[in-house]
Amino acid sequence: MYKINLFVEDFGHETFLDTLIRRFASEYTISVEIGSANAVGGYGKMIKELKKYISDLQRSKHDMPDLIVAATDGNCKGYLQRRQENPHIERWLLLDSTAFKNVLGTGCAAPAYKCERDLYKRLLLEALQKSGSKPLLEPMEYARPLVNAMNLEYLERTEESLGKLLKALRQIFREWKQSNQKGFDLLREDLSPYVLLTENPQI
Repeated sequence: MYKINLFVEDFGHETFLDTLIRRFASEYTISVEIGSANAVGGYGKMIKELKKYISDLQRSKHDMPDLIVAATDGNCKGYLQRRQENPHIERWLLLDSTAFKNVLGTGCAAPAYKCERDLYKRLLLEALQKSGSKPLLEPMEYARPLVNAMNLEYLERTEESLGKLLKALRQIFREWKQSNQKGFDLLREDLSPYVLLTENPQI
């Protein structure tokens, strides 16, 4: 079983990433255990806490995970740790109109990328309202069924920011699958955990 830790700022990040990772785990028949830690206070504080968290892991104060996925609110400029993304998670949920229709009964328009605070949160809410759905708390309540319905192969090819994350996760799960088949714990010489840092500007 592979241990995956999410380092997130809110419910939306955690739900989206947890569901996405479990889809890959099912596709590659890999057993995973997903845990999460919360980091609030902006990008700078989040990175500081993430570095401390990894430092603690390296000093064996925590069980070493196989993968760390960190997601943070930030600004419209991407940052990099091993791999760089520039996502708006609410926008990602609007990219597959067919998935949206299958889950909610009506399709949606895939929005163009713009750097505007709360834009995609508003667009997602409007799309939900047009479908007749009324979130009890927030639009991200629908993240799990939408992620499960998405055509990930198509989005991996056509959507730059989400595609980067999908490619990175697919590569990791393929490597885990191959290592299991060959009877090794990991194919990599470096046994430190993978770290994926997704920058999520002001969702």
